[in-house]
Amino acid sequence: MDVATYLSRIGADENDDVATLTERHFHAVPFENLSIHLGETVDTRPEALYDKIVVRRRGGFCYELNGLFAWLLGELGHDVRFLGGVVHTPDGDTAPLAHMALSLHDGTSERLVDVGFGGFMVPPTALDAPSTQLEPQADGDVEVRSPAGKTGYRLERRERSRADFAPTCFWTATHPDSGFTHGPTCTLPTREGGRVTLAGARLIRTAPDGTRTEDDLSDGEALSAYRDVFGITLDRLPVALHPPQPA
Repeated sequence: MDVATYLSRIGADENDDVATLTERHFHAVPFENLSIHLGETVDTRPEALYDKIVVRRRGGFCYELNGLFAWLLGELGHDVRFLGGVVHTPDGDTAPLAHMALSLHDGTSERLVDVGFGGFMVPPTALDAPSTQLEPQADGDVEVRSPAGKTGYRLERRERSRADFAPTCFWTATHPDSGFTHGPTCTLPTREGGRVTLAGARLIRTAPDGTRTEDDLSDGEALSAYRDVFGITLDRLPVALHPPQPA
């Protein structure tokens, strides 16, 4: 890894603390599942993630974003470990390890960090005490929510290896029942507190107050949006791997 190049990718420098690195990473690197719909292998080896996200200036989903951020934090001298979670969805809870998050250890405390959840980030936050986003449970798990209290995921405290997530990552990227295979999506938060998302060919802008505007784009407009809004240059549009079937 070229640490300076990675830091430049997210608009940070080596003197930034972890909270600043987390915030800048979350705002600079899109949460996206485009590889699934471009026929690309989702390769979670650190070197492959560095090439994709830093060199080719793409984004990714949790296994990719947190997988690479863990490497950066380690290179900067932090003790970083992987934790897995069950995501709460409108259709029920996912399988275990459907989400990868990170924990930082400093010898006396453990903090959660997460730049890979898409809808919200978790800045360095103590895992053992209740807070705005974290609620420790009696069984040792931790409920993780958005800053506004929106349901997120239930985190296990058991340390995991990178390899532990491979089966669930493969299922997420390939199985017809995985929502990630139903269509391409790419999203970034705005500095004002809103969000911009390209779901298929629909560009959705969400203001900080929740107001939404939606525009259906032509193929050329969609390619331009990937480039101009998200910084992603594609030579073709992603096509849904497993389009959802009519009810």
